[in-house]
Amino acid sequence: MSGVLDLATLLATLDPVLIEGEFVYASVPPGRPEDYLHLKPLGLFFEAEGLTLILPVETAAASDLATSAPLRCITMNVHSSLEAVGLTAAIATALTKEGISANVVAAYYHDHVLVPAGDATRAVEVLTSLSKAAGI
Repeated sequence: MSGVLDLATLLATLDPVLIEGEFVYASVPPGRPEDYLHLKPLGLFFEAEGLTLILPVETAAASDLATSAPLRCITMNVHSSLEAVGLTAAIATALTKEGISANVVAAYYHDHVLVPAGDATRAVEVLTSLSKAAGI
Protein backbone atom coordinates (compact mmCIF):
# COMPACT_ATOMS: atom_id res chain seq x y z
CA MET A 1 0.00 0.00 0.00
CA SER A 2 1.44 3.36 -1.02
CA GLY A 3 0.92 6.59 0.84
CA VAL A 4 -0.51 9.94 -0.17
CA LEU A 5 1.71 12.06 -2.42
CA ASP A 6 -0.44 15.16 -2.94
CA LEU A 7 0.57 17.93 -0.51
CA ALA A 8 -2.88 19.52 -0.36
CA THR A 9 -4.45 16.18 0.55
CA LEU A 10 -1.72 15.43 3.10
CA LEU A 11 -2.20 18.76 4.83
CA ALA A 12 -6.01 18.59 4.81
CA THR A 13 -5.94 15.10 6.35
CA LEU A 14 -2.98 15.43 8.78
CA ASP A 15 -4.98 14.34 11.84
CA PRO A 16 -2.21 15.14 14.36
CA VAL A 17 -2.44 13.06 17.55
CA LEU A 18 -0.37 13.59 20.69
CA ILE A 19 1.17 10.27 21.77
CA GLU A 20 1.07 9.39 25.47
CA GLY A 21 4.25 9.92 27.45
CA GLU A 22 7.46 11.89 27.18
CA PHE A 23 10.52 10.91 25.19
CA VAL A 24 14.20 11.84 25.07
CA TYR A 25 17.07 11.45 22.66
CA ALA A 26 20.16 9.59 23.90
CA SER A 27 23.38 8.60 22.17
CA VAL A 28 25.21 5.34 22.86
CA PRO A 29 28.34 3.80 21.30
CA PRO A 30 27.73 2.58 17.74
CA GLY A 31 29.11 -0.95 18.20
CA ARG A 32 26.19 -3.24 19.07
CA PRO A 33 22.67 -1.89 18.54
CA GLU A 34 21.17 -5.17 19.74
CA ASP A 35 22.46 -4.32 23.22
CA TYR A 36 19.84 -1.52 23.34
CA LEU A 37 16.81 -3.14 21.73
CA HIS A 38 15.54 -4.31 25.14
CA LEU A 39 14.98 -0.60 25.90
CA LYS A 40 12.26 -0.66 23.21
CA PRO A 41 13.25 2.61 21.53
CA LEU A 42 10.60 4.58 19.70
CA GLY A 43 13.27 5.13 17.08
CA LEU A 44 16.96 4.76 16.42
CA PHE A 45 19.41 6.15 13.94
CA PHE A 46 23.02 5.27 13.17
CA GLU A 47 25.47 8.17 13.04
CA ALA A 48 29.25 8.20 12.81
CA GLU A 49 29.46 9.44 16.42
CA GLY A 50 27.10 6.87 17.90
CA LEU A 51 23.68 5.27 17.86
CA THR A 52 20.87 7.74 18.58
CA LEU A 53 17.95 6.29 20.53
CA ILE A 54 14.55 7.90 21.06
CA LEU A 55 13.36 6.50 24.37
CA PRO A 56 10.62 6.99 26.94
CA VAL A 57 11.91 9.30 29.68
CA GLU A 58 11.53 6.61 32.34
CA THR A 59 13.49 4.04 30.34
CA ALA A 60 16.38 6.41 29.74
CA ALA A 61 16.48 7.45 33.41
CA ALA A 62 16.46 3.83 34.58
CA SER A 63 19.32 3.09 32.18
CA ASP A 64 21.35 6.06 33.46
CA LEU A 65 21.78 7.55 29.99
CA ALA A 66 22.59 11.19 29.27
CA THR A 67 19.63 12.62 27.38
CA SER A 68 18.04 15.58 25.70
CA ALA A 69 15.28 17.60 27.32
CA PRO A 70 11.88 15.85 27.48
CA LEU A 71 9.87 15.83 24.26
CA ARG A 72 6.36 14.82 23.26
CA CYS A 73 5.59 12.97 20.05
CA ILE A 74 2.83 14.04 17.67
CA THR A 75 1.87 11.51 15.01
CA MET A 76 0.32 12.63 11.73
CA ASN A 77 -2.24 9.90 11.14
CA VAL A 78 -2.34 10.45 7.39
CA HIS A 79 -0.43 7.71 5.53
CA SER A 80 2.16 9.89 3.84
CA SER A 81 4.30 8.60 1.00
CA LEU A 82 8.04 8.65 1.61
CA GLU A 83 8.23 10.38 -1.79
CA ALA A 84 5.80 13.19 -0.91
CA VAL A 85 7.27 16.68 -1.32
CA GLY A 86 6.63 19.55 1.07
CA LEU A 87 4.99 17.96 4.10
CA THR A 88 8.00 18.27 6.38
CA ALA A 89 8.56 21.86 5.25
CA ALA A 90 4.91 22.80 5.85
CA ILE A 91 4.91 21.28 9.34
CA ALA A 92 8.26 22.82 10.28
CA THR A 93 7.26 26.23 8.90
CA ALA A 94 3.97 26.29 10.84
CA LEU A 95 5.72 25.34 14.08
CA THR A 96 8.61 27.76 13.43
CA LYS A 97 6.15 30.65 13.12
CA GLU A 98 5.02 29.83 16.66
CA GLY A 99 8.57 29.44 18.01
CA ILE A 100 8.22 25.67 18.49
CA SER A 101 11.21 23.43 17.87
CA ALA A 102 10.40 20.40 15.70
CA ASN A 103 12.30 17.17 15.23
CA VAL A 104 10.59 15.31 12.39
CA VAL A 105 10.91 11.55 12.01
CA ALA A 106 9.46 9.87 8.95
CA ALA A 107 8.48 6.23 9.24
CA TYR A 108 6.92 3.96 6.61
CA TYR A 109 3.30 4.94 7.26
CA HIS A 110 3.37 8.23 9.16
CA ASP A 111 5.40 11.30 9.99
CA HIS A 112 6.08 12.02 13.65
CA VAL A 113 7.15 15.32 15.20
CA LEU A 114 8.92 15.49 18.53
CA VAL A 115 8.45 18.86 20.21
CA PRO A 116 9.49 20.24 23.61
CA ALA A 117 7.14 18.77 26.22
CA GLY A 118 5.92 22.19 27.33
CA ASP A 119 4.92 23.13 23.78
CA ALA A 120 3.09 19.90 22.89
CA THR A 121 -0.53 21.05 23.30
CA ARG A 122 0.14 24.27 21.42
CA ALA A 123 1.95 22.33 18.67
CA VAL A 124 -1.08 20.07 18.17
CA GLU A 125 -3.27 23.18 17.93
CA VAL A 126 -0.92 24.70 15.33
CA LEU A 127 -0.92 21.52 13.24
CA THR A 128 -4.68 21.15 13.53
CA SER A 129 -5.08 24.74 12.32
CA LEU A 130 -2.70 24.05 9.45
CA SER A 131 -4.83 21.08 8.45
CA LYS A 132 -8.10 23.00 8.70
CA ALA A 133 -6.67 25.85 6.61
CA ALA A 134 -5.74 23.36 3.89
CA GLY A 135 -9.18 21.70 3.98
CA ILE A 136 -10.29 20.26 0.68
